[in-house]
Amino acid sequence: MANITQPNTYSDLPPLPDYQIVLQPSLLPPIPDKLLTLIFPIAAYWGLSMLFHWIDTRDYFPQYRLHTPAEVSSRNKVSRWEVVRDVVIQQVVQTAVGWLLGMTEPDDFVGKETYDVAVWARRIRIAQRAVPGALALVGLDAAGIAKTLTTSHPVLAGAVMGGQYRTLQTTTTSGNSFADPLPEFSTWEKTLAHLMYWYMVPALQYGIAILVVDTWQYFLHRAMHMNKWMYTTFHSRHHRLYVPYAYGALYNHPFEGFLLDTLGASIAYKVAGMNTRQGMWFFTGSTLKTVDDHCGYALPWDPLQRLTSNNAGYHDVHHQSWGIKTNFSQPFFTFWDRLLGTVWTGGDVSARYEKAKTAAQKKVDRDTEKTTITHSNAADSATQDPRPYQEDKRNATDLSSIRLEDQQPFPPAGKAELQAAGSRQQVMDDKKDGGAQVLIQEAAEEREAKSLLKRSGRRRTASSLSQADSLKGLKDRVTGIMHGRAGAILGMESNR
Repeated sequence: MANITQPNTYSDLPPLPDYQIVLQPSLLPPIPDKLLTLIFPIAAYWGLSMLFHWIDTRDYFPQYRLHTPAEVSSRNKVSRWEVVRDVVIQQVVQTAVGWLLGMTEPDDFVGKETYDVAVWARRIRIAQRAVPGALALVGLDAAGIAKTLTTSHPVLAGAVMGGQYRTLQTTTTSGNSFADPLPEFSTWEKTLAHLMYWYMVPALQYGIAILVVDTWQYFLHRAMHMNKWMYTTFHSRHHRLYVPYAYGALYNHPFEGFLLDTLGASIAYKVAGMNTRQGMWFFTGSTLKTVDDHCGYALPWDPLQRLTSNNAGYHDVHHQSWGIKTNFSQPFFTFWDRLLGTVWTGGDVSARYEKAKTAAQKKVDRDTEKTTITHSNAADSATQDPRPYQEDKRNATDLSSIRLEDQQPFPPAGKAELQAAGSRQQVMDDKKDGGAQVLIQEAAEEREAKSLLKRSGRRRTASSLSQADSLKGLKDRVTGIMHGRAGAILGMESNR
């Protein structure tokens, strides 16, 4: 505990308050916050993962599934046990790095908050000194304006005069006599300072951390796909999950897991200047977002999937053989994909997405919003700059050995066609994890999905015709009653 008295070196500014600092109490005593920072992300990972696993095994919300349970078993090239094992290994590394990171961090103290808010209020007061000069640049006389406002709006007059609030003073006593009056802050300065300290600065810190981790992961992730050795040596392990599920989110090569996830988040935390508790929420939030992106469901009411377009549907494209060299952005936003032209441009090309898209559209139920699972428009394929995929089709030399019918789904002509060619070539390069057989198997699944859609479409058509016949029958009976030629309307059959 420490008592600190601040000297007032700015005689024309309100004085800063004294403060007393104490060690910040733990969020969940007796567990220290630094230990909770290691525990919370792991607990969040398995908690949310097991929720989605429970939904999977109970077959809840099948209408929102991006893939069928059969695809999970048939298309993935790794067992669930291997996935759990490698995730635990990554989390052990993550915990060790987090423990070392915590050792470099000072303990957090409380008791200085009022002082820090006052410091921000001083900065606001100092910034007001630029107001008279700014007004003079546009030909306005600050003194004249302030004189007009003095009686009706004295606080506004003080701001116009560069923070000279002559009516805002407080008198203190020194022994038995009164000391000279001291300036004090206006209500608006204190309110704004409070908002800046408690909300704006933390929001900026989180924004910086998100920008750093998104940037780190995008460029490193993209490099692992563009470099054949890096892909086949490290990153291809994660892509053994062609049908992602929640607890496979951190299924990686241990080195990649450290480099891409653990180190990237640690750098973001340091650059943003977060304290321990801010880091606790940032790491936990990042973990929840990563799990949700791999959950395998396009849930229209999931807040994590509604906040940004970088969600399960968007990331699922990246796990498919035709989109594996697109949609590199993770875990929060997609701006790097969009700025650098690596976003998938083929729309909801796979028939597998149709059921989830239809269900989501019914849930949204807005004529002004067109639901897509992949957050892309197939029309963009023909209009967008083909870079950086302009050579991918030419370089896909092994693709000609695959029958055309085994290259389903068929992307629209243009950029999406180039993206799919480059992606499929990368899958074929990874022979130890399936190679060409992955494309053949996925094409078979696609044909099955199309067949199911056709059968479903015929059932809907038959149902619609039956309903139309019922409506026609109702019309005939109403007409009959009006002419005295039919019985009661209540006796009709309804096909609903």
